[in-house]
Amino acid sequence: MIIERTQERPRWLVNSYLVAEGPGGRGVLIDGNGVFEPLNERIERDRITITHILLTHHHPDHVVNNDMYRERFPGVPFVGHRGTDEELGRGTLDMVLEDRQSVRSGSLEFVALDTPGHCQGHFAYLCGDDCFTGDVLFHRTVGGHARPGGNFPQLKTSTMDVLMRLPHHTRVHPGHEIPTTIGEEWNENRFVRFWRGLDEPLDETVEVEGHGEGTMLVWAPDYDGGNKALVRFPDGTEGIYFGSRVTRSRP
Repeated sequence: MIIERTQERPRWLVNSYLVAEGPGGRGVLIDGNGVFEPLNERIERDRITITHILLTHHHPDHVVNNDMYRERFPGVPFVGHRGTDEELGRGTLDMVLEDRQSVRSGSLEFVALDTPGHCQGHFAYLCGDDCFTGDVLFHRTVGGHARPGGNFPQLKTSTMDVLMRLPHHTRVHPGHEIPTTIGEEWNENRFVRFWRGLDEPLDETVEVEGHGEGTMLVWAPDYDGGNKALVRFPDGTEGIYFGSRVTRSRP
């Protein structure tokens, strides 16, 4: 099995994937980040037949290759969530999947896992022991929910009740930066550990830009070298925010 990753730098750090049976086999592309040539070289060198373009979600940094893909692979269907199709323009996708539906590319099966919260219309794709998690789960952190369509309770559910229930040996290929495993995140991800009840809350008073004062429960490194914070507000609502938007009472 081939899993080839390209990463856009330095702006987005977004990943695009080629996943194929092997040389001479069939495969798919997952998302697009504007860095297509290395994947195209592998496709041509190994004589891979692309059967589907899988989209995790509609955000611009993940769909920048769409026009290029249509030109390079005419007739190859674009696949994704109904919400992704609505955001990109109804009819953009050639195949709309429901939760747990799948597509086959040769001997490979890609199962769509409905994982909203980062946005509406978000899929992770499970292929055997490999899961392509888009912008919900990353190495040692989780996605944000600040953009329109984001929803913190859904993001937490997608993380804990969908992705964290996968076998611990499952390899995680996120939408940004480096791979990890479900087991590593179960044990080392500070948000997951807090939600499991393993770590005590920080209980630090902070000010969140645009939201006011709250109590920070978790402070964790983000994939881009910054930080993310889980904050609870006086009305009981919670959210995850970029560290740059959080003013701490102590360093």
